[in-house]
Amino acid sequence: MFGKPKANDPFFLAFIRHAEASVRAAGLLRELFDDTGRAEEFAEKIKEVEHEGDRITHETIARLRSQWITPLDRADIHTLITELDDVLDMIEAIAERVHLFGVKDPPAIALQAVKTLEESVLAMKKAVALLPDSSRRSKDILDLCVEMNSLENQADALFRTAIAELFQNGTDPLSVMKWREIYDRLEAATDIVEDVANTLEGVVMEYS
Repeated sequence: MFGKPKANDPFFLAFIRHAEASVRAAGLLRELFDDTGRAEEFAEKIKEVEHEGDRITHETIARLRSQWITPLDRADIHTLITELDDVLDMIEAIAERVHLFGVKDPPAIALQAVKTLEESVLAMKKAVALLPDSSRRSKDILDLCVEMNSLENQADALFRTAIAELFQNGTDPLSVMKWREIYDRLEAATDIVEDVANTLEGVVMEYS
C-alpha cells in the first residue's frame, strides 16, 4: 500500500541524503586521485561519509518495516536504498585500495575514470532529487537516466582501454595487480549507478 508522493516524505528525504553523500564521496575520491600523497586522509573522510550512508540505509529499512503506508512500493524503496548504499560502498572500497596499495601517480586514464564516476553520481543525485515530483518531472528523470547509462558506457570503454594499456606497457606484475583491482571497482561503481538508473526508470513508469 502506498500513498501520494510528497517532497517531505522521509523515504524521499533519505534517498536524497544518500545520493548527496555519494556526491561528496565521489568528489573526495577525485581529490584523492589528484593528490595520492594524502590518500590516507581522503580515504578516512570517505569512510566517514560511507558510515553516514550506512546509517541512512539502516534507518530507511527500519522505517520500511514499521511504516504501513509508503510513497512507493515497498520493494522499490528497498531496492533503491540498497543500490544507493552499494554505490557509496564501492566508492569507499576504491579509496581504501588506493591508500592500502600505496599507488602513486595515477595514469591519466584513471583520472578520467574517476571523473566519469563523479559525473554519473551527480546525474544520479539530480534524478533522485526529482523523484518526489515524478509525475510532473518524469521526462527530466528519464533524461538523467539516459545520461547515467551513457556515462556507464563511457566507463566501460575507459576500463577496456585502461586494462589494455596496463598489460601493454610492461608494468611490473605487482603494479598490474593493484591497478587491475582499482579499475575493476571503478567500472563496477558506474555499473551500480546504472542499476540505480534502471530502478528509477521502473519507478517513473509505474507511478507517473
